[in-house]
Amino acid sequence: MLELNESNFEQEVKNYKDRPVFVYFFDEKSEICKELTSGVQELEKKYGSKVKFTIVNTSCIRKLAIYEKIQAVPTMVIYINGEKANVINSDRISTVEDVENFIREIYDRL
Repeated sequence: MLELNESNFEQEVKNYKDRPVFVYFFDEKSEICKELTSGVQELEKKYGSKVKFTIVNTSCIRKLAIYEKIQAVPTMVIYINGEKANVINSDRISTVEDVENFIREIYDRL
């Protein structure tokens, strides 16, 4: 997954038009995030042909998380043409299957 920061977020997400962008906002200290990360990497192998996978470490880049209105981790957002198309947050994520179902909502329409 492409690691995002304040200097490349605009280019890699907001200005990216080729395909939807999946952004995984996580915190390296969060146990659920630790559990989900390897599963999300596997999902990238499965769905990466139609969806660009990226990751943001909110513990290092808090300003970006605040700007994007990320209030809890994990939060996953799919952007289409630079706009938020779908969001799932910690209230609805407990397994990798939850993440896959979230991705499929967009993927199946492509």
